[in-house]
Amino acid sequence: MSKKIVTFGELLLRFSKPDHLRLTQGDMFTSKYGGSEANVAVSLATQGERVTYITRLPDTPVGHAGAMNLAQLGVDTSQVLYGGQRIGTYYFEPAAGMRPPKVIYDRSGSAYYDLRPGMIPWREILKDCGYFHVSGITAAISQQAAEATFEALDIADEMGVTVCFDINYRKNLWRYEGAAPRETLSRMLSRCDMMFGDAVEFDWLSQHPQPPFTATDSTFQMQMDEYRQWFDELHAAYPRLKHWMMGMRNEVSSKHHTLTGLLWTDGQLLQSKIMDIPDVIDPVGVGDAFMGGWLHAVSLFPGDYQRQLDYSLAAATLKNTIPGDFNLSTEEEILDVMEERYDASTLYKRY
Repeated sequence: MSKKIVTFGELLLRFSKPDHLRLTQGDMFTSKYGGSEANVAVSLATQGERVTYITRLPDTPVGHAGAMNLAQLGVDTSQVLYGGQRIGTYYFEPAAGMRPPKVIYDRSGSAYYDLRPGMIPWREILKDCGYFHVSGITAAISQQAAEATFEALDIADEMGVTVCFDINYRKNLWRYEGAAPRETLSRMLSRCDMMFGDAVEFDWLSQHPQPPFTATDSTFQMQMDEYRQWFDELHAAYPRLKHWMMGMRNEVSSKHHTLTGLLWTDGQLLQSKIMDIPDVIDPVGVGDAFMGGWLHAVSLFPGDYQRQLDYSLAAATLKNTIPGDFNLSTEEEILDVMEERYDASTLYKRY
């Protein structure tokens, strides 16, 4: 992609217990940096894109270490804003057997929480930008952060930048007084050109029950007529949005997932294959891997929407195999999965 991509959101420090211990067990935490929009930035950089990440971090060793972590992975962090008292965190307990995963946020009062309009020089940052990516999380943290997000969206729109959006509805984040998540996210959508979300988020946003995705393997038959009607209704509600991508996951067990994707574009609905993932390592950030793959696929396969969808799904599939929030899969590795060049019997013959 000739022009840079800009992503905007809160960088987080993720804490977990080792060896699938519960958060109430043991005396040691492991930590990793992450956060939805940072995940997209790292995914894009790993695939060779020129990407700038915008956030606000505390002017402390912890804040600078977060920016350094992204920079080491190829993300431009030169425009990161420093200030505030602390970095936002979350605690993650992975699924195991019949035990579901658990996420606990600790983001109130973070450097990003106190972000306000006027703090970030958006016109300078976006002047050579092709795509600007945000998600619903950017407006969920605090009222002032929501206002800063709309400032960025309005300037991007004024400057003719293509705006990409991930619904990323997290009900536990919308805690500030006067928070109105459906109304706020609908306003954000009205300013966007490309959108990603999972089926549950599409259901919540549209208040239209989703067709069930209960695939236990790759032979499952999708109810495409129902999905087509659903997308047509959404496009009528948000006519500016020309490209809608939906990811769908079925958790057969904590370690066995199936994954697929749909893309509605230019009035046509495209379906990708169903990926059967028998050994999930870490499902966090799979939606962000979809988004990062899609933005790269736009330049990799211009105008070929089916291959854009297939590439995005392959990127998301690989993320399930990588610990942490970041999808560290290269373009070559994603293409191998997309083109089914990863058969175990021949995997090592190339080396």
